[in-house]
Amino acid sequence: MAVPFLKWAGGKRQLLPQIRRCVPARFGAYAEPFLGSGAVFFDLVRQGRLPGVPVRLSDTNADLIGTYEALRDDVEAVITRLMHLARGHARDAARHYYEVRDVQFNRIRAGAAGGAALSSHTRVDLAAAFIYLNRTCYNGLYRTNALGAFNTPMGRYVRPRICDPDNLRAVGQVLQHPRITLTTTDYREVGTWLPADGFVYFDPPYAPLSRTAHFRAYTAAGFSDDEQRRLRDLALGLAARQVHVLLSNSVSPLARALYESADVRRSGLRACRVPARRAISTRVTGRVGVKELLVTTVPRRHPLT
Repeated sequence: MAVPFLKWAGGKRQLLPQIRRCVPARFGAYAEPFLGSGAVFFDLVRQGRLPGVPVRLSDTNADLIGTYEALRDDVEAVITRLMHLARGHARDAARHYYEVRDVQFNRIRAGAAGGAALSSHTRVDLAAAFIYLNRTCYNGLYRTNALGAFNTPMGRYVRPRICDPDNLRAVGQVLQHPRITLTTTDYREVGTWLPADGFVYFDPPYAPLSRTAHFRAYTAAGFSDDEQRRLRDLALGLAARQVHVLLSNSVSPLARALYESADVRRSGLRACRVPARRAISTRVTGRVGVKELLVTTVPRRHPLT
């Protein structure tokens, strides 16, 4: 059975028990606009909740969506290339990592951004490099600089598991289902696609807990406070159309103001604070338990906390 193949900052595996309680009993379509590692999508697949349901998985991170597409279209080629990268890492980890990051991955991406057409072989190379870098970089953190170049340093791993062929094949098989669509689109696109009985899970870059404790370099454009407000307004609009909405965010001053108001409660959305652990920290000892917000339209049957 397929499980997430990427490490991802803010990944939702730890919150799945809470998230499962917010999934509607029935829904006619599913959308996940901030795909990341796809933990919720893969969990719905494992539970058998998606047969016959149109699914749209999207993200503005073109490298990420391109990797999913490559696994769907030619998983064996990605595995072969990834195993080659794993052998290079075993020989000389630091030299190999930075060569793949700077000479291969970023150079190919720069050519694509300049309008160069990518062959199927090059798409496979990019996907394999993306997975390799994700499995070996610091905390699995996808970070770009002002020029859009991936610049996360190498992590400190003794024996990172770079290639899991069986799981990658399972992922590729899942993604080949004709009802699953992968797109590189903005989160607001779901408002034009989801039917009234649809279900959407929003997992945006979190609102910062403070002025200094934040991360927004997931894409070159970032995710501003204004985007957080636009996302809240979209969630309210979808709830008014009877779309099932589930959204996660930090328990930050901004997120609390956006989702713990009387207007939000009147819309049918309720915000619950659930325990979690932060994955991004400069020190392992700094990874302490915190609360996160789950905002949902699913009627309250049992407390989430």
